[in-house]
Amino acid sequence: MLVRMTALAVAPATAPPVAGQRRSELASFLRACRSRVSPLEVGLPQGNRRRTPGLRREEVAQLAGVGVTWYTWLEQSRPINASTQVLDAVARVLQLDTTEHAHLYRLAGLPSAAPRSERRPRVSPHVAQVVAALGEMPAALLNSRYDILLTNAAYDRLFRRFHTVASDHYNVMWCCFTEPEIRSRFLGWDDESARMVATLRGAYVENLGDPTWDRFVAELCGRSAEFARLWQRHEVASPGMREKRFVHPQVGLLSFVTTSLAVVEMPGCRVVAYAATDDATRDGLRRLDDPTG
Repeated sequence: MLVRMTALAVAPATAPPVAGQRRSELASFLRACRSRVSPLEVGLPQGNRRRTPGLRREEVAQLAGVGVTWYTWLEQSRPINASTQVLDAVARVLQLDTTEHAHLYRLAGLPSAAPRSERRPRVSPHVAQVVAALGEMPAALLNSRYDILLTNAAYDRLFRRFHTVASDHYNVMWCCFTEPEIRSRFLGWDDESARMVATLRGAYVENLGDPTWDRFVAELCGRSAEFARLWQRHEVASPGMREKRFVHPQVGLLSFVTTSLAVVEMPGCRVVAYAATDDATRDGLRRLDDPTG
């Protein structure tokens, strides 16, 4: 039995020009995507009387479980609103990839512009090569939840303690807020912790409803009263350049400027690189590199 979703919410007739332009782009995008999908790809007979390539509007509507009239209006740039549930169903029928799915959300004016996923993103060999090529500069590839996806050798030597945590908690935020030994190394921890949580809070809104995010925040609030207190402040920030100083148990005081570099092919991910700010820090990194110390 086909269950049809109700989605005939009509937007105000006097929508601003930008909204009208976005609806027009959305309509064109849907038509283009529909033309790329053959009936055979979705289990429908090809037929002999198709005047245009791809699926018909009524076929997309039927497969997505939405009304034909509503979907037709969507492709005609009518001022209607669509829920994430409906757009996800349309995206599935049109076989959109991750980038196209996110683009669909943005054109529809939805606050969450990325489909949900329980899996961590795959790291391409090219990104791994860039991180490794930073050489003596400690660097790590993080996603917006601070999961550690990839590190270079210099980062591993600098933050060796991170490798003692369970793999499902291999996360900068988790390590810093649940491991007193790590937290105690930071000079200016109060400012650093507030900034980290504000950056996490800023990314959280882009992932509302994602069970992985909700579970992570709930677990960390349960493990760290400090994190829970900062989380409730609702402060937001974006990743950016930061000065960081901490005391390493082997080589003493180290000073860095960290730079966050967005990875275009991995939305939400960034390479965080630690640039030494003085000769003493550069010497300390070299001594970490030398096992004879």
